[in-house]
Amino acid sequence: MTGMLLAPRTTSDTFVSAARAAGVPAGRHAARADRERRLSADVVEALVEAGFSRALVPARHGGEATDFATLTEAVAAVGEGCASAAWIGSLLAYTARFAAYLPAEAQAEIWADGPDSRLVSSLVSTAATARATDSGWHLSGTWTYASGVEFSDWALVMAMVPGADEKPQARFFAVPRSAYRIEETWDTVGMRATGSHTLLVDEEFVPTHRTCLMDDMFAGRGAVSDELRHSQPTFAVNGLTFAAPILGAARGALKLSARALAEKTARGNEPSETQRIAHARAAGEIDAAGLLLTRAAQSVDRARATDDVLVRNRRDCALATQLLVGAVDTLFRGGGTRSQSASDPLQRIWRDVNSAASHMVLQFEPAALAFTRGPLDAARAEKSS
Repeated sequence: MTGMLLAPRTTSDTFVSAARAAGVPAGRHAARADRERRLSADVVEALVEAGFSRALVPARHGGEATDFATLTEAVAAVGEGCASAAWIGSLLAYTARFAAYLPAEAQAEIWADGPDSRLVSSLVSTAATARATDSGWHLSGTWTYASGVEFSDWALVMAMVPGADEKPQARFFAVPRSAYRIEETWDTVGMRATGSHTLLVDEEFVPTHRTCLMDDMFAGRGAVSDELRHSQPTFAVNGLTFAAPILGAARGALKLSARALAEKTARGNEPSETQRIAHARAAGEIDAAGLLLTRAAQSVDRARATDDVLVRNRRDCALATQLLVGAVDTLFRGGGTRSQSASDPLQRIWRDVNSAASHMVLQFEPAALAFTRGPLDAARAEKSS
């Protein structure tokens, strides 16, 4: 636990400003974090102090009244300095939103020392078992891609259990840091500093009150909190979780490109028209992606997502990601051999953006199929009536 109680924040500008301030040390340490495959303790503390860990915590436990649009902009602000730090900041916030679906007793345990507990989660397990008892479950398993696990206080992990009709159903389990080990397995081309290592649990007893059904969480029902942000279906908001860091990284790449063009001009070496056009196109694509993500966030800030909003948000987050990848690719190519130097920050951003965009939530094809399913089903129903 951090044991840190922070002064309450009441405005979106304050949070975004704090996030931008956290992005300064994140950017300063980004190259080192990439080499060492972990964020420094100072950067993690800066993210906590900025308010990411408490952003979506229920108000009854000291959480902030942060809306999704503000959180998206705050994550992007950090991402301008370091995509991995932004990824962790985003997951600190959104994993706490998951914990709002746990029973009240579990929430009281998780946030007993204040709203800044550092939560991580993993849905990915090749070997997870949960044996039921009268008062809970005996949990064992191995969960991969647990971003930020090295500095976590609690973990939310998923295992399949028999349902009422004996059909398998997914259940989330909350386990404290003392209950799991970490195996360092994350060694990738991009997003290296997220520390998305493997989490291991061996025959840990998890009381019933520290569990909830994944279907309830994904559907946005059953949360103890009655706040709107805790009643949104997961697919209406989880694209924002992973697209916002990419948005910030792309903005950072654009600033590097603009600086390079300005420096060339100052030296009397005018950029070519091709370079200027490429920069303008990338800037437009990044702006367009930002507008898509802002609309998605604002839609779930206003009201509970309908099915139409859910599939549109899923589509828009995936499409925004494609635009951002294309923009960064353009800027990277435009940088020539300079950008390909191992010491140049643009190549790190290029690796990070392409790596982050591979997340399954951000794939356009399934999002597009989900978006078109409703109208096509309606057309089929009309034809058969």
